[in-house]
Amino acid sequence: MSQLVTGEAVVLQVRIARMPTRALACAIDFVIQAIALGLLLAMLFGFLITSASTALSAAIVIIVVLMVLIGYRAVMETLTRGRTLGKMMLGLRVVRDDGSSIRFRHALVRSLLWLFVDFAPWFGSSPGIVASLMNKQGKRIGDMVAGTVVVRERHQPMASPPLFVPGHLVQWAQSLELSRLSDELANTSREYLARYTELEPAAQIALGDALAFRVGGVTAPAPPVPISSPAFLSAVLAERRRRELARLATRRPTYATPTGPFGPPSPYGVPPQPQPPPVQPPRQPEQPRTNPDGWHAPGGNQPNQWF
Repeated sequence: MSQLVTGEAVVLQVRIARMPTRALACAIDFVIQAIALGLLLAMLFGFLITSASTALSAAIVIIVVLMVLIGYRAVMETLTRGRTLGKMMLGLRVVRDDGSSIRFRHALVRSLLWLFVDFAPWFGSSPGIVASLMNKQGKRIGDMVAGTVVVRERHQPMASPPLFVPGHLVQWAQSLELSRLSDELANTSREYLARYTELEPAAQIALGDALAFRVGGVTAPAPPVPISSPAFLSAVLAERRRRELARLATRRPTYATPTGPFGPPSPYGVPPQPQPPPVQPPRQPEQPRTNPDGWHAPGGNQPNQWF
């Protein structure tokens, strides 16, 4: 186990991936890259032999090799938040030194240094191995420059946290202003709730209070009654999810009514049928209205009323 300090000065306990596991993941990725490279070169073989000059063929081969060796890792780690296919199989993930997800610049720096420094043939493919063995967090040179570390994850996928709004806070949740709540902050809060039981008690409180403070700063109004930080985050995320589902439901495309033997008959193929005129009920003759003494009531259209 090792410790990572988040931007809120909270210590997280993580399992660092060591050299043997990382080497196996790297070998899996290298096999995938070799297959992809072979397929691309086979597709370009005819053009390189018959139509391209020697200089152009060499340039195309170099570009394809760099795209596969560098682009595969950079794109995969960016799209999957720090995982390649080899890392997925072994339950590894690349994260930043504060435990947050990496971005394209981190993945690109790691990929460039992986090819040109850590495992470069002109350095004997040894700088990365030596650095990883000497570093207490198993970092190679690319990780040191990019500010990243490879950690081990659970093999089972992380379950989504149960999100709910307490009954006495439903009206407050429905009145929340959530337009300033970013996806990144919402995802961070969701990951905190999902890993809540895995954190140390001090980290549960500290990280929860820090996230609740950040979420409270971009939402309004404040809860009408004091609630704990996890309950506040759960209520906000639950209301955000409810609104998102309602928005998607209103935008759901409408499909045409099926026709043919299994659908209802088309109204355009049936000639219009004459509709009978509405039947008016017979009008009853109006009875004169009188008062109890026999005199006509007002509005009765009778002469000599009320005299």
